[in-house]
Amino acid sequence: MEINKMVIKGFQFILSGSLILLGLFLTFFMLRELGIIIQSFFNPILNVHDILQDILVFFLYFAFISMVLKYFKEEYHFPIRYLLYVGITATIRFIIVNQGKPQENLLLSIVIFVLLVSFLLESKLHKHSED
Repeated sequence: MEINKMVIKGFQFILSGSLILLGLFLTFFMLRELGIIIQSFFNPILNVHDILQDILVFFLYFAFISMVLKYFKEEYHFPIRYLLYVGITATIRFIIVNQGKPQENLLLSIVIFVLLVSFLLESKLHKHSED
């Protein structure tokens, strides 16, 4: 029994250390993306799609960093709603990048709808479990 606890603590230590490193890397890349967004506003040729894409990438980094923080706050657990946030944001980003392909964008819009319904169901179930 004691060996099991040591193995679990060892893996938990490795996982926690890896997530801390991942959080630091993501923070660096998020700040770099913020610099790119600020630079794009001073560019004389503004491309709205590129700026929106950069902003959504920034929010993806932000969401992943929030997930790492929430993992430690929730006592080593990833809430499903954060994964749904990331899925919705990533799909919206792909729709913006995927210009000129209306059939694919329609399918991706259905994916966003399914993710939103999943989020609403999860929120409702989470609220009932707290009561």
